[in-house]
Amino acid sequence: MYAAVIQMVSGPDVSANLTVAGELLEEAAAQGASLAVLPENFGYLGLRQGDILNVTEPEGSGPIQDFLSARARSLKLWIVGGSLPLSSATGERAYASCQVYDPQGCCVVRYDKLHLFDVGLPDSQERYRESATYLPGGAAKWVDTGAGRLGLSICYDLRFPELYRHLGAEGVELISVPSAFTQTTGEVHWELLLRARAVENLAYVLAANQGGRHAGGRETYGDSMIVDPWGKVLARLDKGEGVACAEIDLSQLHALRQNFPALNHRRIGTQLKP
Repeated sequence: MYAAVIQMVSGPDVSANLTVAGELLEEAAAQGASLAVLPENFGYLGLRQGDILNVTEPEGSGPIQDFLSARARSLKLWIVGGSLPLSSATGERAYASCQVYDPQGCCVVRYDKLHLFDVGLPDSQERYRESATYLPGGAAKWVDTGAGRLGLSICYDLRFPELYRHLGAEGVELISVPSAFTQTTGEVHWELLLRARAVENLAYVLAANQGGRHAGGRETYGDSMIVDPWGKVLARLDKGEGVACAEIDLSQLHALRQNFPALNHRRIGTQLKP
């Protein structure tokens, strides 16, 4: 099996973003990928944070969801739909949701981002408050795909290892991390965190990032990559739009877990005996 991560530099024009995403998904399929991961906010990245509420969709219907379904079906591809804004009951805030589509074009799971990025960056004027426009999700999610059991996360989730331990207990073999990591944090923490999550969970990590300067001046780090369970970077991009593809070898993963059974040696988080 081959998996692909897709890097974009999305802007405030949904139609233009979907055109680019469609072309990159076609490229991923042409390279032999059976599963492709899009970045966070792939369909819309506005001039200001609150602009995302202008393109919120109800679950099951809307331009971005229709696009994902149609592309998955036409390309016979599992698609991890980065993130898109799905409406909430109140309508005042949305959910940052990752939907996974199977090769028949059906949405098989929805994950709402658990951890919201409310931070001020050190030595920078950058300030973010995702909770002003988003509601946090309430549960971890995973799904069986043609490439293996996939655990879902989005961007800032990457800093919370307990999420991935929970997913690991459900037997996930792959972890997706669609992101819009900032340039400031990306250059110091992005690769470090991705490789750590791969090694400590003995799982493949599929990290699709935004990568460039966006309308409104925001800059994202890029460096989308696929990391194997031993922490080796199998494929990566630098800046700009593109596709990185690598083989997912589950037999190698299972052999590694058998020969190096660190996951079975955990004591914290399990019942300790006197």
